[in-house]
Amino acid sequence: MSFDPASYAFTSSDAPLPIRANTVLPARRENVELHTEDGLTLVGELALPEDRDPIATLVTLHPLPTHGGFMDSHVFRKASFRLPALAGIAVLRFNTRGTSSPRGTSGGRFEEGVGERADAEAAVRFAADRGLPHRWLVGWSFGTELVLKYGATTPIGDQIDGAVLLSPPLHRAVDADLDAWAAFGQPLTALVPEFDDYLRPAEAGDRFARVPQTRVIGIDGGKHLWVGEKFVQRALNEVVSAVTGTAVELPTTWVGPAATAG
Repeated sequence: MSFDPASYAFTSSDAPLPIRANTVLPARRENVELHTEDGLTLVGELALPEDRDPIATLVTLHPLPTHGGFMDSHVFRKASFRLPALAGIAVLRFNTRGTSSPRGTSGGRFEEGVGERADAEAAVRFAADRGLPHRWLVGWSFGTELVLKYGATTPIGDQIDGAVLLSPPLHRAVDADLDAWAAFGQPLTALVPEFDDYLRPAEAGDRFARVPQTRVIGIDGGKHLWVGEKFVQRALNEVVSAVTGTAVELPTTWVGPAATAG
């Protein structure tokens, strides 16, 4: 049975409550389906600000599904829990082809980042068709490879304002993909943990020098999986700052209705 976001039980408090890993803030949440050009149905969730139109939209691309990545990978799940309320930003999460989560299983099978091009296109097309504004790709690990390989190409490049990369390994994405982003010209932010397993800040600076509009931000003490609340907060702060063009430090407490995720 697919998880129903309407099942969150919200309670109110007049006192500030700390925002913890499983804190869910108010939003309009709905299960959605995306349809690819090659005939697959992908499952996902859209979280919108509860009482206003979003100021921007994150289209998230999750880590490698063969190593446990899915739409609920924790940074993206927490983005959907928090950013509609704290920043007025819509968050679209979905399972790429063949990937399962409590939301359900997307059609197809894992295709090593090749067939997943159609998945990324379907997600951006869905956001555009819904009229969601200022669409940004946000990839994490494997998801950054999809961003770099396909984000600067038509039709995706025609419908996004930029992208943020969390822990880019630069394995599948090659210099030609970086050159395409350089020609594309839209902003790119790379968040590179100090102790990443695949690519660390100094090397990232060298590799992304091919893309002059890239901001490479080293994350002191960070690791590839962004484990620990302080690293999640840093990731979300940097994502919102990139999307809004203004340095942001999101609140760590909340007054009002909140729920706790299982």
